[in-house]
Amino acid sequence: MMPEDRFKITSNDYMDLIIQYNGNLNILKQYEEYSVHIINPGYAGIYLPISQVTSRLVRDFGYSGIPRCFSLLSYESLTASGVTLLRNIPALNLRGKGVLVGFVDTGIDYTNPVFLKEDGTTKIAAIWDQTIDSGPYPELRYTAYYGTEYTAEQINEALNSQDPLAVVPSMDVNGHGTMLAGIAAGSENRSNQFMGVVPDAELLIVKLKQAKKNLTDYYFIPPDVACYQETDINWGVQYLINTADKLKRPLIVCLAVGTSQGPHSNSGLLGSLLRIVGDCPGVGITVAAGNEAQARRHFYSILRPAEKLTVELNVAPDEYGFTMELWGSPPMSYVMDILSPSGEYVPAISRGLFETKQVHFIFDQTILYIDYVMIERDSGKQVIMLRFKSPAPGIWRFKVSGGGDLPGDFHIWLPSGNFISNNTFFLNSNPYTTITSPGNDLIPITVVAYDAATGALYPESGKGFSTSNIINPDLAAPGVNVVGPTLNNEFTAITGTGAAAAHMAGIAAMIFEWGIVNNNYPSLDTVGIKKFLLRGAERNRNLQYPNQNWGYGIVDVYNSYNIFRTIL
Repeated sequence: MMPEDRFKITSNDYMDLIIQYNGNLNILKQYEEYSVHIINPGYAGIYLPISQVTSRLVRDFGYSGIPRCFSLLSYESLTASGVTLLRNIPALNLRGKGVLVGFVDTGIDYTNPVFLKEDGTTKIAAIWDQTIDSGPYPELRYTAYYGTEYTAEQINEALNSQDPLAVVPSMDVNGHGTMLAGIAAGSENRSNQFMGVVPDAELLIVKLKQAKKNLTDYYFIPPDVACYQETDINWGVQYLINTADKLKRPLIVCLAVGTSQGPHSNSGLLGSLLRIVGDCPGVGITVAAGNEAQARRHFYSILRPAEKLTVELNVAPDEYGFTMELWGSPPMSYVMDILSPSGEYVPAISRGLFETKQVHFIFDQTILYIDYVMIERDSGKQVIMLRFKSPAPGIWRFKVSGGGDLPGDFHIWLPSGNFISNNTFFLNSNPYTTITSPGNDLIPITVVAYDAATGALYPESGKGFSTSNIINPDLAAPGVNVVGPTLNNEFTAITGTGAAAAHMAGIAAMIFEWGIVNNNYPSLDTVGIKKFLLRGAERNRNLQYPNQNWGYGIVDVYNSYNIFRTIL
């Protein structure tokens, strides 16, 4: 893509699509008319004019060719994690000095005092605001021609001016990113008894732009909901990596956004990037497990040959619209009959590699779009994606049957977060395999939340394991009533796995300070941090580990160092 084509990235007149080319540039030649934009050596983006978008989108570009949509994952912790004990040891008073902690989220209130050093200058090394398109845009290996980058020098200039936003107009209007950055690396505020896990660390910030309307319309996501698309998150992570490399500093990346779209396995554009960069020395990645365990948005069953199973879904009144995805494991092939609340019947679509169908219900005034893919490219599984426009309220029934002589299992997921009403749910739901992506990937540290005051697991925390038999979650961290900064320079309690992931990001930064900055273990990466923390985790003798709820237990960084000391 040429710089003059950059408006296609932000324009709603073009839909972003993902092409997997794995270094073979010949594959991309057939898409040259759409402006090919290389994202990394494995994936490229193309920009399809909306006038050319048809109902065959999944068939023509594959399920993984359409960017997934991600929602936000958060709504006495330092002592519980062993941070305070560790600081009481002079040689291990680790406060994150020399380490960058990066967030790809809703931005940051850079004027908040918790993001200032003692001399009044900013702790933020840089901000890339994807929502402000005045430039200069960041220089990446595969340049993303949109947004505006603000340096620490510009932020300091803004802080010293009468009107900071006139100099650096980047704002966090949501507050999610500000709270998480404060939990991880906020400076001490003694009057409010607040301090981030690593108050001496510096921050790198990406403010995500809202997903394109053409994408949210495709998935029937309500227009007033915070929603971020996979390609923008991918660019954000690449920006953090690239900037940390230029500054020659170790980096912890914290992702507190997630999606229930996809097969919940080690796959996809964002997952592939995290596997690559998270395995690099000097890069650590923590991700939130999501808050979907009790939302009743997951169904699971084993299906035997010639068996028919009915799945019942309650749809709330005035539901805007939603998607539903069935992912079935081979060798069985799956078909689905549909019965609406008023009794209108949709027979199973015919078997084939690809099928697309559009159903207009007469009595229910619902439009249903069905995409049937026998072998999805990334996972090898079968996927049936249903998109409901103006869904009728009441009980929908889906009769699932399979072909073949061996049993198989299948999962069905509804959207995560506030993409869908709390009153739309499966009558016979399953709380497991509810970790949102990218928490299902192999390399990142996937974090669930627990209440440090009571020791109880936060009941909404996503549960494992992944469908590709990866052990997720990895660890539990404080995530219930964790104090963080607000947009009005006050403090409030935040609950959710996003808060837990931010807390874990701070702990990971402590380990990087000890290992890389202090030159005790210069080659540390995400896996190294994970294995170090797994050894010291607090575990309940009455539970078996690894555990679908707790992973390997509750993080205790002091105990990890204590065990390490006894080994040496």
